[in-house]
Amino acid sequence: MLLEHLAGNLIQGLVLGAIYGMATMGLSLIFGVLKVVNVGHGAFIMVGAFITLWIFNALGLNPIFSIPIAFAVGLGLGLIFYSLAIRKLLKAPELSTLLATFAIGILLEELVKLIFGSEFRGYNWVVGKINLGVTVLPVAKLYACIGSIIIALLLYLWFNRTRAGSAVRSVVEDDEGARVCGVNVGGVYALSFAIGIGLTVASGVLVTMFIPVGINPYMGGGYTLKAFVIAVLGGLSSPYGAFFGGLIFGIVENGSYTLFALIPGVEPFALTRFLSFVMLLVILLIRPTGILKAK
Repeated sequence: MLLEHLAGNLIQGLVLGAIYGMATMGLSLIFGVLKVVNVGHGAFIMVGAFITLWIFNALGLNPIFSIPIAFAVGLGLGLIFYSLAIRKLLKAPELSTLLATFAIGILLEELVKLIFGSEFRGYNWVVGKINLGVTVLPVAKLYACIGSIIIALLLYLWFNRTRAGSAVRSVVEDDEGARVCGVNVGGVYALSFAIGIGLTVASGVLVTMFIPVGINPYMGGGYTLKAFVIAVLGGLSSPYGAFFGGLIFGIVENGSYTLFALIPGVEPFALTRFLSFVMLLVILLIRPTGILKAK
């Protein structure tokens, strides 16, 4: 019975891990190109969640249609915040960009709170379930997993098959060399930040497809923590590594929850949070470059 329950949770963790990985790709892309640590990452995931909630409740459209809309909104927000704040702080001390992204995150949270209120919300999108024997997987979660994989593949193709993607890769390798070769480095910075934020906001849609409840303006904190662990696990500058790191993290998180539930007198969910910090510390000590090198 325990093994069956563990197997079911591992399958659920693999599906969730794909969403975690996609949610972290934007964070890794921004750091890889701009060397900016976006500590407001979770707030942008929250924005994507509220976009999904509004489109589902107000327009009656299923969450799949929210993905391109959320990505477009994220692109816009990325360009706005890059132009207003990040562009002017690229050469400043690292603490300046940390504080700027932290302030941006708080600004988004308070704006959403002002518009929608602070109460917890959710939606009910029922599209059936699949019985896998060891677990029952809602089709909505499967759609979210497939969506994550498709977006990751599209990003890979964009990086490797387009001129803009090649320009981004050249800037990652050597921004001064790219500038000498005629690459508009400033434009690449703006584009990379916008795409990174776009991916993050779009991931908020996929997160709600897996967990369609608990949507509130301050939901992003836990996702920020997980994103940093996943980013370090996969290589902080590697979007591809972030995706595979998300798969590993999802499996470890769900698997450990099953095992922690066997310990009497403890809260399994709290221990999984503790495990996240332990994983982060161990990775930094043993392999600070992550499982994949930056690309």
